[in-house]
Amino acid sequence: MAVHPRQLAFVLPHEESLTRDNFLEGPANEAALALIEAWPEWPSRTMWLAGPDGAGKSHLAAIWADTSGARITAAHVLAASNVPASLATGALVVEDLRAGDFDERALFHLLNLAREDAAFVLITAREVPTALEIELKDLRSRLRALPVVSVLPPDDQLFRALIVKLCADRQLAVDEAVVTYLANRIERSYAAARETVALLDREALRLGRPVNRALAAEILRKG
Repeated sequence: MAVHPRQLAFVLPHEESLTRDNFLEGPANEAALALIEAWPEWPSRTMWLAGPDGAGKSHLAAIWADTSGARITAAHVLAASNVPASLATGALVVEDLRAGDFDERALFHLLNLAREDAAFVLITAREVPTALEIELKDLRSRLRALPVVSVLPPDDQLFRALIVKLCADRQLAVDEAVVTYLANRIERSYAAARETVALLDREALRLGRPVNRALAAEILRKG
């Protein structure tokens, strides 16, 4: 019996558009988008943007950075030594802050310097400040006093639009049948939409098949 080699799928990087024109608006994110577009008329120069994984926090931060000239740094790489340079433009995004995965003293130093310099800071995180375990008492108090704007779970219209956009970002052509099938069967979350579209992309490439309802059904049955 002839043995046919398994086709390998080479996953190529895809570029996700993070411009204002490509941001999907809906009731779930209207408060967060309003905050970004209200700058510099913020209730506080330091704001906290909370939301589940994949909810578009990085997209909103990128829109704000483009408008404000803010630099963007991951929370886990923030160090006391680079705080002054991080605030050099007068605006900074601190991305994906998680308890136990950042230097608390560096962040406290950053908030103090931002206050002294009248700089703007946008902190993004999956949780609100009160849900985080912070050891440094002064920092805990400071974070819990920050105004919080949250991105909520997607409604049906936003969820369907998200599936379409994620497919478009990967240059996948999908019809209404595929979108409806996925929207009705996967968990209604930003993360689930991203994971499912990524899986569809990989399997379509590996099998050399178009992304259609039949392929979507096969993949979800296996899952």
